[in-house]
Amino acid sequence: MRKPWIVGVLLAAALVLGACGDPASAPEGPPPSPSVPGASASTTHQQAPASAGVPAVRPRVLYLGDSLAMEAQNVLGKQLRQDLGATYTAAPYSGTTLCDYLEGTGAKSLVPDADKAAALVRSRHPDYVVLQFWGNAWAFTWCMDGISYDRSRQRYFTRYEADLRRLTDQIAAAGGTKRPRIVWVLQGPDPLTPDRVRRVNQMYERQAAASGDMVADAGAAVSPAGARYSWSQYLPCTAYEHEHPDYCTQPGQDRTALHIDTDYLHFCLVPTTSTPRPCPVRSPGILRIAQAITRAIAGDVR
Repeated sequence: MRKPWIVGVLLAAALVLGACGDPASAPEGPPPSPSVPGASASTTHQQAPASAGVPAVRPRVLYLGDSLAMEAQNVLGKQLRQDLGATYTAAPYSGTTLCDYLEGTGAKSLVPDADKAAALVRSRHPDYVVLQFWGNAWAFTWCMDGISYDRSRQRYFTRYEADLRRLTDQIAAAGGTKRPRIVWVLQGPDPLTPDRVRRVNQMYERQAAASGDMVADAGAAVSPAGARYSWSQYLPCTAYEHEHPDYCTQPGQDRTALHIDTDYLHFCLVPTTSTPRPCPVRSPGILRIAQAITRAIAGDVR
């Protein structure tokens, strides 16, 4: 078993690097993302054929977040277009937290002005803004002003909750009379700071209830049954994964891998690299998260 400080170093390195790499030996994955850090967000319009399952009103969805969103963006877009015929815009940036998407942060932000949440709401007019943030626990982001969970837990939670409210208010103001509905993605278990993730998820739930928004409990899809905040590298294969064997990575043991050995946080089944990008390989955890977000929006649309 790795010692906690070693695990922390590995996870910290993964957070800084961002999302997944693309080794030559990797199997073919989803197509390259139209949106990468350093460029303005791109929209992928729905191309799914009409079917009985696609709602009459096809939603416009904006997806923002950190490295977890970076690695999942292509899979979520495909799922939303396939199931809901959605128009989809993704603008994730690895290593970020809520304050990076706030307008008014200036040079202290890792997100350029054109891709701030409010700016994208004004330009893209989404019906839903999906926000997926692990809740950066360390001092990686300038806009947190050095406040981190490991230094001062109460200051961290106080600041994080204030940023939740500010981001909600900015998105609402940018939407005006056509305010989009915010979807806060609840995070999965964290082996290093399990109580922190639990409290961050509770903040998402409280904010959603207070502002008439919603949550998508994607974290439950990557947690053991009956143990919502117990981290596990492997879980039993789902019915979908049994039907699609590429997603049931260890069929002989009736289980699938959610994480690689060297990364306890990300769900891409190849190592992270210094250039953040969408995950280039089939990864069951990412698909589970995308399906959970899509189900939440589908339930609201219908």
